[in-house]
Amino acid sequence: LHPFLRNLNFTNSIRDHISLGDQRNSEKQYDILNIVSFPAAHASLVKVGEFVVNGENNQTLVINEEGVEWPVALEKPPKSLCTQKCVPGFKKVKKGTDICCFECDFCLTGEISNQQDAQECIPCSEQKYSNQERTHCLPKLVTYLALKDSLGMALACTALCFCIVTAVVLWVFVKHQDTPIVKANNRTLSYILLISLLLCFLCSFLFIGHPHPVTCILQQITFGLVFTGALSTVLAKTMVVLLAFKSMKPGRTMRWLLASGASNYVIPICTLVQVVICGMWLGLSPPCIDVDTRSEPRHLLIMCDTGSVAAFYCVLGYLGSLALVSFSLSYLVRNLPDAFNEAKFLTFSMLVFCSVWVTFLPVYHGAQGKLMVALEIFSILASSAGLLVCIFAPKCYIILIRPDKNSLKHLRNKMDPRSNAYS
Repeated sequence: LHPFLRNLNFTNSIRDHISLGDQRNSEKQYDILNIVSFPAAHASLVKVGEFVVNGENNQTLVINEEGVEWPVALEKPPKSLCTQKCVPGFKKVKKGTDICCFECDFCLTGEISNQQDAQECIPCSEQKYSNQERTHCLPKLVTYLALKDSLGMALACTALCFCIVTAVVLWVFVKHQDTPIVKANNRTLSYILLISLLLCFLCSFLFIGHPHPVTCILQQITFGLVFTGALSTVLAKTMVVLLAFKSMKPGRTMRWLLASGASNYVIPICTLVQVVICGMWLGLSPPCIDVDTRSEPRHLLIMCDTGSVAAFYCVLGYLGSLALVSFSLSYLVRNLPDAFNEAKFLTFSMLVFCSVWVTFLPVYHGAQGKLMVALEIFSILASSAGLLVCIFAPKCYIILIRPDKNSLKHLRNKMDPRSNAYS
């Protein structure tokens, strides 16, 4: 009977045509009804079409558009859509389990979509950024810490002012080199320290302007060497104060060390150690140019990368060790007679220096972009200015404003207050 049943066709009591297909399922037919309002406030359902399903791939939809009565508020037939089309700049995101229903999500920063109903947003390259409408990728502008920038100009002017002040102090010391206060504090070491500080201020200019492979190397190497020279000079001055006081006590060793100028060997030895560290830095992974594409979304930041991070922190660590040794020695001799009161100023200068760089490290580690470069320049200027002011400001005050204290008689009175009382 199966072949006969598969070919069976008939009309039911409501005059719907029924047929059994090859899958032994009768075709499905649905009436499409429209609510029609009549003048007497009655409404009736009127058939305006039908939907016939005959198998999986055979579906028929028939609608009599003229027989459909739309509400008065609609000027034209509505569209049967869950969501309107997604315009460029948006992407389609599926809403729930409905196949035809979705949401339009705005593309994220750095992504675009340039067509309607885009399934996914297209990411821009690292050299480009997305516009506000998220429809096009625009090229990023190249930037760096330039001299014409307000920040770069402020740092450069500050460095130049300190250079002038250091040069003036050096001139004052040279002009008054035969005075007691200059001689008492070892004028040769004072000259070396002032020249080192002048180079420290000048090296900050290497960090400003368009980076170049040569300047990237000179930035860190010059910074490490000139600061080593300055700190080793402070250490030598501290040793001179210590040996001068110890030589007043019985014993030949301290007198021999002071007379032989042992403190003068501190500077070349300490500098040589830093030269070795910098040489290893250049041999392993030297500083180079880096392009930062993430700090500023619309700019390509050209800056110098330190290369080997371990070598960079070795240079800073060595500078820190010199500062700590100088601070410890100067702190031990801070209560010497007033004739050697430079020890107090050396102690305070090392305290300022260490405070600046201890504050610098955590802030520098969390900074990005131009701020990293600006922080390093600021730390160079602040620590160098601390050494210049703390060590040389009191001496310049006496030389220029209180010349009466810059005499041998005054120096003897400070060394032996009792003789001054009897006189």
